[in-house]
Amino acid sequence: MREAFGQTFDTPAGYLNTASIGVPPTAVADAVSAAVERWRGGVDVPPGFDVDVAAARAAFAALVGTDAAHVAIGASAAQLVPSPPRPCPTDRVAGPAGKYTSTTFPFAAQAHRGIKITEVPLAEIPDAMRDHDVLTASVVQSSDGALLDLAAVRRNSEGVTVVLDVTQALGWLPLSDLGWADYVIGASYKWLMAPRGAAWMAVHPDVLDRSRPINANWYAGEDPWQTVYGLPLRLAGDARRLDLSPTWFAQVGAAVALPWLAALDMEAVRRHNVGLANDFLARLGLPPGDSAIVSVDADPERLAAAGVRHSLRAGRVRLSFALSNTPDDVDLVGQALIR
Repeated sequence: MREAFGQTFDTPAGYLNTASIGVPPTAVADAVSAAVERWRGGVDVPPGFDVDVAAARAAFAALVGTDAAHVAIGASAAQLVPSPPRPCPTDRVAGPAGKYTSTTFPFAAQAHRGIKITEVPLAEIPDAMRDHDVLTASVVQSSDGALLDLAAVRRNSEGVTVVLDVTQALGWLPLSDLGWADYVIGASYKWLMAPRGAAWMAVHPDVLDRSRPINANWYAGEDPWQTVYGLPLRLAGDARRLDLSPTWFAQVGAAVALPWLAALDMEAVRRHNVGLANDFLARLGLPPGDSAIVSVDADPERLAAAGVRHSLRAGRVRLSFALSNTPDDVDLVGQALIR
């Protein structure tokens, strides 16, 4: 049992794979287990989950610096991306080269309409975006942990629709000043440490009326329990008009995990996570970085034999240092690679 930031964790020693699957605090796992037990006994009723949806929505809003009325819910990042206004056939979309495809494929799939998405090296994104109509980019890159220059993107955002994917950032990187972005999308199951099956999208009020409820459904109504049958179309007046029907158990876990994270000093979390990552890099004689995710050339079999959970991305070992990790994890992985 580990303790960190006011929560306990059953995370095993050497678990450095949060960038793939975030292991939850015991309180989150217990809440989901209790929900499964209620399901087993036929206890729950559908409206009973609305309080969990609302709690997770409000906490996501706080984490990215907006209001809950500006946040839509879904099940995955890619599922939410179709809601932003589709570019005109002549419009151009830019994205970082090698980006995780959840927020690029939805645009690339529109090639039949003449939409062209161009991959640009990450460091060149702030300049290149000025020649495009839409930017779709991850704040932290999945493969190696590299950070997007958000300050430069914001400076160059006039006239550009900015779609930011925070899935590999939210939960360890302070992001409560993203209210300027048009769309901020994040999934639950990595650094937010909730079950897979929940995602959120913060929508800037200036673009809400242009956003498309491609998957309009009963839960997007002003009162979802009054929009389960019959026409006419009657959607909520705020960002909930873009809601997708919630995945209940994922929302139950998120309703515990996200409010806890939103109440933390995220700068302290960043210092903890990045500090551990840099301690590891120092063991290998490598310069420090600014990310909780590191990518190194290493023998994955040696790591596996030592009990270090990791991922292979772009031909390299990816390690991610989370708030439940300790210097003992750094020792374990350092000894495995240095031996």
